[in-house]
Amino acid sequence: MGTMDARGALDWLVGAAPDPDACRWEWERSPTGIALLPAGRIWDVLIVPGELGRLTADVLLRLVAEPGPVLADFGDFRVGFFVPPGTAARWVGTGVRSAGHGTWLAVPYPGRSGRGLRWLVPPDGSGVLNDPVLLELAMHEAAALLTGGIDEL
Repeated sequence: MGTMDARGALDWLVGAAPDPDACRWEWERSPTGIALLPAGRIWDVLIVPGELGRLTADVLLRLVAEPGPVLADFGDFRVGFFVPPGTAARWVGTGVRSAGHGTWLAVPYPGRSGRGLRWLVPPDGSGVLNDPVLLELAMHEAAALLTGGIDEL
């Protein structure tokens, strides 16, 4: 993956906020390093449980040279994949939660972790998102690994 452009990543992320300047000001001064950003405007997030999410991220990193942003919460109980807006409304998957239009997401400051949240794949500022088709393929492969359907990664 290319070098993360922290300023570009910050600009891209705050672009989702109703008031990007106020969001940036608060976020840069936040002791927690966390901002609440609305999903559904420039990205949706598909939230995959624990081990399946971690394995899916590993598989995705093998399939795609430059995947979109991926977040993990404290203890990797949930992994969030940033996908194009509108994906959440169309996604159907057992155990997969989605954050789309009308939902808000806690997001750590680019280049930092905060309150257990961390970037597995940080945004690079380019706006690249995870392709839902490739994400689904990666999830199927990860599920097969979990159930013993594939011998090795």
